[in-house]
Amino acid sequence: MLAIAVLMATAAAPVRAQDFTELKTSLVDYSQANLEPSKSCEELDKFKSKEIVQIAAAATPATDTVPAYCRVIGQLSPEIAFEVSLPAKWNGRFYMIGNGGFAGDALDNPGRVAQRNEALKLGFAFAQTNTGHYASKEPGASFVMSNPEKAIDYAYRAVHLTAKTTKDIAKDYYGKPVLHAYWNSCSNGGRQGLIEAQRFPDDFDGIVANSPWVDQTGFTIGAIWNQKALSAAPLTPAKLALVADKVMAKCDAIDGLKDGLIDDPRKCNFDPSRDVPACSASTDAPDCLTPEQAAAISKVYSGPISNGKPFFPGYMPGSEAVVTGAGGASGSAWLNLIVATQPDRKPADFNLAEGAMRYLVPKPPKPDYDYQTFDFDREVHLLDDWSKLADAKNPDLSKFKKHGGKLLMTYGWADTILQPMMGVNYFEQAVAKNGPDTTEFFRLFMAPGMGHCGGGIGPDRHDAMTAMIGWVEKGTAPASMVASRVVDKQVVRTRPLCSYPQVARYSGQGSIDDAANFRCVAP
Repeated sequence: MLAIAVLMATAAAPVRAQDFTELKTSLVDYSQANLEPSKSCEELDKFKSKEIVQIAAAATPATDTVPAYCRVIGQLSPEIAFEVSLPAKWNGRFYMIGNGGFAGDALDNPGRVAQRNEALKLGFAFAQTNTGHYASKEPGASFVMSNPEKAIDYAYRAVHLTAKTTKDIAKDYYGKPVLHAYWNSCSNGGRQGLIEAQRFPDDFDGIVANSPWVDQTGFTIGAIWNQKALSAAPLTPAKLALVADKVMAKCDAIDGLKDGLIDDPRKCNFDPSRDVPACSASTDAPDCLTPEQAAAISKVYSGPISNGKPFFPGYMPGSEAVVTGAGGASGSAWLNLIVATQPDRKPADFNLAEGAMRYLVPKPPKPDYDYQTFDFDREVHLLDDWSKLADAKNPDLSKFKKHGGKLLMTYGWADTILQPMMGVNYFEQAVAKNGPDTTEFFRLFMAPGMGHCGGGIGPDRHDAMTAMIGWVEKGTAPASMVASRVVDKQVVRTRPLCSYPQVARYSGQGSIDDAANFRCVAP
């Protein structure tokens, strides 16, 4: 259950992002909201569509922090819960967030309510869905046990139907169609956004996909690979901290600047067997690695091998860095996510993978599936059918481009939940498929030192939504976004995030903690 808690907590939207904070410098004042309803909120009780099986609307009065709005909640067949919240003063735009992990979010989850209220304050119509189940009743991926069709709703159907329903309800309520539709979400929510661009290109005009779970099945195989390796050679927090120190010492200055960040981990030629002290024969101390432990770490970096060839990317050097948690405790970012902290616990990444292998991959589900039986040479294609439903790997974005859509993807180089090369590889495949002008509608921004949807040791707070709105409505593609690192509520560093493949380089003058002293250049 730890995996679900982690991804559900982080993936509805970028946790450390600062959506809408750059409004004052925006090319579009999207806070201008002067469109009013053409009917009463209560009349939406009667709104009908072939997918709606339940609907209820209630007017919500204004408070000191949230304007008056009409909240519509309902159910789409078979069990897809949805919410559409419509402000009394509308800016003509529709804003939707997605779901983390295996979804099932309660619509009144405090984090989701906060995102809804922020959107309403700016005049957006807001929408969300639980994708067809509630995790509190059907945890993890077990929702397929009650109805196999819920797998399809989770994979893609619920988001598409909710987006379509929202547009229809907004048009009925205001008497005007939605001017622009925006998606903003992270992790599994990023996967949902990519699938929208790939399969339902007319649903959204602008899609922000942060740390997207592009390849859910590849990730699953990778997590099983890691679990097998690490179960055979357990690692302690002290050993991971040792590795983190050696990685940073070897690779920090590769980009020409010693600043505590690894700009592009692909250039970090780190070998645990060579670059970390080896334990002497028959010993195992905190300040060294046994041959088995060094080999296990190398496997996490390399990713799974199938029939002698790389099958899926691993995690990047630098992702194991020591970070400070919300409670002030520090430890490697791999702890609890890639590496279990106790023998009887499962790390979050593996917990997700095991859920997929037990409930989503086999037909019928196999709740007692044992990952130890997985054969990387013979069984990787067991996941192909689920891949066709859930993976967001199709690089053909020609229909989304024709629609005029814009896609902005971000990824942290130090992500410890989803492998960042998953995003880089998808972007490069999309460029190869859609041509050299792909960056006119699709851009990728890589964040050195940033973890999953935020966090880590690098600048991780940025406003991708304002950049997206300016791109969609004014045609100005973002060349960079300023990201900040905040410690104890104070900004301690800013850096530009550059449109890939460009990277931020220090000018040679001024503080290395000020984005103004960096420029985006070709690597």
